[in-house]
Amino acid sequence: MGINHWPQDERPREKLLSRGAEALSDAELLAIFLRVGVQGRSAVDLARDLLARFGGLRPLLEADQRHFCAAHGLGVAKFAQLQATLELSRRHLASQLAKGNALTSPSLVRHYLSAQMRHLAHEEFAVLFLDTQHRIIRFESLFRGTLDSAAVYPREVAKRALELNAGALILAHNHPSGVAEPSDADRRITERLREALGLFDVRVLDHFVVGDGDVVSFAERGWL
Repeated sequence: MGINHWPQDERPREKLLSRGAEALSDAELLAIFLRVGVQGRSAVDLARDLLARFGGLRPLLEADQRHFCAAHGLGVAKFAQLQATLELSRRHLASQLAKGNALTSPSLVRHYLSAQMRHLAHEEFAVLFLDTQHRIIRFESLFRGTLDSAAVYPREVAKRALELNAGALILAHNHPSGVAEPSDADRRITERLREALGLFDVRVLDHFVVGDGDVVSFAERGWL
């Protein structure tokens, strides 16, 4: 039975409009994105099939073009639409963060860094450069590494902070293993960066480690 034959309050689109997007399941949200199903399968049925095939919503959203387009009911147009939607979400988070003081929105900082870095298959080290009022100047990925490491050079971080006239910054890097627990090496490089940047009166406010489902803050641990 097609979705248009379902009771009004059970249809994903109508349910979203009446109860809000948070009331929908992953399959229902995906069905709205798909819009239509395939022969003999409603959009919700197709969404459930896709979630089962990819192993959940995140693997589906992070699939590369080849694997995404190989799935029945998907294609290049849907892949392009999905990538545009994901990028809109990242830019929305960035614009929200840029409007205010980064330190008054720790949850938003976490969401933003997670959206930017969680899906990466390699380790990257990035910096949120802030002005003296702790407003966002720019987010930049400075160092890219292998599966489990990235070489970080304090001199390069300091150089970029001075170029941007930053008064403070927030460090961030991801753990492709998915485990956000900071290593001893993470703590050592953070201390080296704090000392090096302190010579130029640039404060390191926090260092976030982005994992699969968690983001650990050095400041909350009392390490900064």
